Amino acid sequence: MDGVTWAEYQTGLTERLIDLHGRVHRGAYRAQPSKRVYIPKANGKQRPLGIAALEDKIVQHAVVTVLNAIYKEDFRGFSYGFRPGRSQHQALDALYVALQRKKVNWVLDIDLKGFFDNLDKEYLMEMLEQRIADPRILRLIQKWLNAGIIEDGIWSETTAGTPQGAVVSPLLANVYLHYVLDQWTDQWRQNRPGEVTIVRYADDAIIGFQNEQEARQYLKDLQERLGDFGLELNQDKTRLIRFGRFARLNREERGEGKPESFTFLGFQHICGENSLGRFEVKRITEGDRRRKKLLAIKQELHRRMHDPVAQTGEWLRSVLRGYYQYHAIPGNIAVLKGFRTQVARLWFSALAQRSQRRPTWEKLGEVMERWLPIPQILHPFPDARFDASHQGQIQGKNRVR
Repeated sequence: MDGVTWAEYQTGLTERLIDLHGRVHRGAYRAQPSKRVYIPKANGKQRPLGIAALEDKIVQHAVVTVLNAIYKEDFRGFSYGFRPGRSQHQALDALYVALQRKKVNWVLDIDLKGFFDNLDKEYLMEMLEQRIADPRILRLIQKWLNAGIIEDGIWSETTAGTPQGAVVSPLLANVYLHYVLDQWTDQWRQNRPGEVTIVRYADDAIIGFQNEQEARQYLKDLQERLGDFGLELNQDKTRLIRFGRFARLNREERGEGKPESFTFLGFQHICGENSLGRFEVKRITEGDRRRKKLLAIKQELHRRMHDPVAQTGEWLRSVLRGYYQYHAIPGNIAVLKGFRTQVARLWFSALAQRSQRRPTWEKLGEVMERWLPIPQILHPFPDARFDASHQGQIQGKNRVR
């Protein structure tokens, strides 16, 4: 934001940090506005991000380190987003286990509309004050929330929200949703006759219900709850669907066809069957995510069209390995093999445009085999990994019983 790079800041680093530390404790530190930039979203729209100044990032990181230790004891176990030691795959594992083992017949896939831009700053400060007594920390957070943004060189005030992309924003978002959604959901599901389970990652959450009536009541109550705190559901993305081991039978009885699927953290979740004919949640890479990635690869291959084959091959190999690192889960290998084939076709097409003599698949086959790695499963089965990570908790519960 301020044009200062980390390499430049390291010149006289010790003196700079001592000065920054002193300004923070004296109250002389001033938060700078964030620079507003936009990145494309999968639906063709743009997502606003806030790029902070380097010193703001340093101080925010320090504050987040302290606050994580405080809120680690408060945040619910089903909250996974942007928390130390927790990942997207852990959230996916927890959801898989809930769908397989809990009495889930209905799934509510909720999406909050413009969450980071609309959370109420006054409510947020009240929430923080419940656990933070140090006025210096509270003043720092207040400064960041009120610093405003700069877009096209023009400063403007932000009346609500926290810049998406700021170091401190994910933690503040978790605090806000902890009080607005997590605690409230925990209380709501108490003494309900049916089971209710929830997994949340940042502002995306999946709630499973045993009973349809309770699912619809929860959705109604949730809309009122969010409205009290300046939030609302994205009606285009929020869906209540029949999902689970009895979904296929119930939909067939009603002549409704196959059960609907939903997407969470880039994976489409489908009601399927294993080799024994028993219910199993199938998970494959979401189609829109695959198409978006392929489009980006196609555009980059066009730009690299006249680069040496080995140089482009090295780049494609790193791209595929990075893609597999997240998506190579059990049950998704066939989709990844198809993705690799499509990448090979895109590369073949780009190479064919380099010369009037069109190459053949036979001629380029060895090139593709050399540079395009074949996908292999890189993640354990979700229930096995979930049980291993919760082994102590499970044993403790068994001892209590």
